[in-house]
Amino acid sequence: MAITKSAKKAIRQSAKRKEQNSVYKNNIKKVVKEAQALVTAKKMDEAKKLLPKIYEALDKAAKVGVIKKNNASRRKSRLTKLIDKKA
Repeated sequence: MAITKSAKKAIRQSAKRKEQNSVYKNNIKKVVKEAQALVTAKKMDEAKKLLPKIYEALDKAAKVGVIKKNNASRRKSRLTKLIDKKA
């Protein structure tokens, strides 16, 4: 357990950041899973309509530092390629 005042504050900060980051990560997971389910169900039009939502979630997470910029770009590219390939 933390003893110093600064260590206690660091624990509070990290817990708060973890909570905020999990909101972004869960949003990404939810939207990506939805898109992948649509692709497996061969509903390409609906999957393509979901792409802007995915881009928005990934870009926002990259902007606030939850994931890195290249990570967001790579995920967008792979999902777009997946949807276009199956179409």
